[in-house]
Amino acid sequence: MLIGAHVSPAGGLYKAVERGTELGAESIQIFNQSPRMWRPTNYAEDDFARFREAREQSPIAAVLIHAVYLLNCASEDPEIRAKSLTSLTHSLRVGDAIGATGVVLHPGSAKTGHVGEAIARAGEVIAEALAESERCALHLEDTAGAGGTLGRSFEELAALIEAAGSHKRLGMCLDSCHLLASGYEVRTVEGLDETLADCDRIVGLGRLHSIHLNDSMTALGSNRDRHAAPGTGEFGEDGLAVFLSEPRFADLPVVLETGTADGGVAPEDITLVHGLRERGQLMRDARPSR
Repeated sequence: MLIGAHVSPAGGLYKAVERGTELGAESIQIFNQSPRMWRPTNYAEDDFARFREAREQSPIAAVLIHAVYLLNCASEDPEIRAKSLTSLTHSLRVGDAIGATGVVLHPGSAKTGHVGEAIARAGEVIAEALAESERCALHLEDTAGAGGTLGRSFEELAALIEAAGSHKRLGMCLDSCHLLASGYEVRTVEGLDETLADCDRIVGLGRLHSIHLNDSMTALGSNRDRHAAPGTGEFGEDGLAVFLSEPRFADLPVVLETGTADGGVAPEDITLVHGLRERGQLMRDARPSR
């Protein structure tokens, strides 16, 4: 398991590698441009080369890019969809250039419109962005389900993947907070087993490529996306220990997005998560065989 954190690339892409290394991370996630602006950051080949060199000399084994929050690939507004396509394509091309594991995308929102039609619109934008980029994978992130957001269920994620042509570069990023908020009980071994069985049946666990690790301020089924630092929310340390020790997550990048450093991730958060995973593994080993 490649435990890491969302970090800033301020001052140059390579700075993200330095910041991740200082945290004790084995994976990092970045925004490739300001998350609240449409204007892309125009990188030169020297920027990409310096990033690749920094990463080669670091313990960072996986890099995710998070697409910016403004994107709504499902929007009824053609201008918003066009801007979303341009931004998403740019993120995928940066991913190509730096050797990213994938770009993580909130698929969009139907708002008050028809969900099926919104999924079809999102699928068209996603398919075109993949066609206009070369290698980087695209991880569709599950959502908490607020405000008509798409991806609140495995059925919606499967429909989005199908609408985008079931491209081989399409995968999933599952967020622990979003899973809980959208009604999946993932704090117990039995609940997590049932959830992943559903995921495998409906989408296929072969498309699960990354994890966002966030505790939740709000309860099971709240449909509210409110992250908490690890161990301080509805999961608590015991719930996160179960989640982190899931064997099917063992080879994935697991990225903390919220921590105890004024909302950012601190080295102590990374250390805690490693310890919780070990605790969970010991707990699982002590369980009676079925």
